[in-house]
Amino acid sequence: MRAVAAIVLALIVPAAGLVWALDRETTAPPSSVVSTPATQLPAPTGSFTVGRNVLHLVDAARQDPWTPTQPRELLVSMYYPAQQGEGVRAPYATDEESRLLIEGAGLTGVPVQALSKAGTHAVVDAAPVDGSYPLVVLSPGFTAARFTLTAVSEELASRGYVVAAVDHAGESFGTEFPGGRMSTCVACERIGEDGALTLMAETRARDTSFLLDRLTGPAPIWPHARLIDATRIGMAGHSIGGASAAAAMAIDARVRAGVNMDGSFQVSADGLGERPFLLLGVDGQTSPGGGDPSWDAAWTRLHGWKRWMTVVGAEHDSFADTGTLAEQAGAPGKTALPGDRAADITRTYVAAFFDQHLRDIARPSLDDLAHAFPEVRSNNQ
Repeated sequence: MRAVAAIVLALIVPAAGLVWALDRETTAPPSSVVSTPATQLPAPTGSFTVGRNVLHLVDAARQDPWTPTQPRELLVSMYYPAQQGEGVRAPYATDEESRLLIEGAGLTGVPVQALSKAGTHAVVDAAPVDGSYPLVVLSPGFTAARFTLTAVSEELASRGYVVAAVDHAGESFGTEFPGGRMSTCVACERIGEDGALTLMAETRARDTSFLLDRLTGPAPIWPHARLIDATRIGMAGHSIGGASAAAAMAIDARVRAGVNMDGSFQVSADGLGERPFLLLGVDGQTSPGGGDPSWDAAWTRLHGWKRWMTVVGAEHDSFADTGTLAEQAGAPGKTALPGDRAADITRTYVAAFFDQHLRDIARPSLDDLAHAFPEVRSNNQ
């Protein structure tokens, strides 16, 4: 996670009496009558149609670290292989979530509807294709909401994965919880404190374990939990979400493989043992000898299969959806790497990694992708 500038501070609205619940998606017109949106996520490349629904989880046994008077809450988008058919396309974000992200992140010139009305490919509550699929947990960057990882979520689900994209309460510029209650960035008030980022990574690690309990335990909350193969679980994240993937692996052996997309490590990588790990970084910062020494330190402590890739021309946010959507909306490009190309690299490498380590499929393996993606430099030593 990089230093955060010009942070928007706000207070989270407290909730009362919440329990584990499945929440229906915000309704939208059927996909058959929706006009072409001004911005569009890249189409998934896998063979499955993608379904999506949303879970609201409350961990009554744990206090929220940013609002200690409240229990810890998560909002989770579940993506999964679905049957073909007509249905309502899942909304990318609400107008207010989009406004808060655009203002907080300083996305100058990006209209609210470039995010809130962005074209997606998942169908709300589509009937699943029965089977047994690996589960991948996705955690977004600090101040970003789970919807910023929609493209990679849809890609993985189209390839035969169940995906749980997580919003961690109080850590995004704006996440709308059930009933219209907006969770805003309470954690922004404390981000300058010593140990705040480590606390965040460790908290997200515990969030992940709680989520896995609720998805794969004896009384799962998700109606389609039968789809999940609990022996094949991975985690990936962007920025502090990538650091949290490593932190989750350190405390929970159920997470078999992990990906860190440009996030400073907040815990020692020693706890990962010999489980596989992929690092996707940017030149000059999360590259060998770059501005983030935590990556050099972590590399020496990763004892299993590992790859360290630098995406030349990328910036920190190139691994999230906002780059490509902002470019489509007419915002000036900030990097040499176009947003659509960055999205293609991210989806391809993350999917290839999990294919290799959760499905024992190398098609192609990460080591064979260099010819298609000359922007990606291997730093393996």
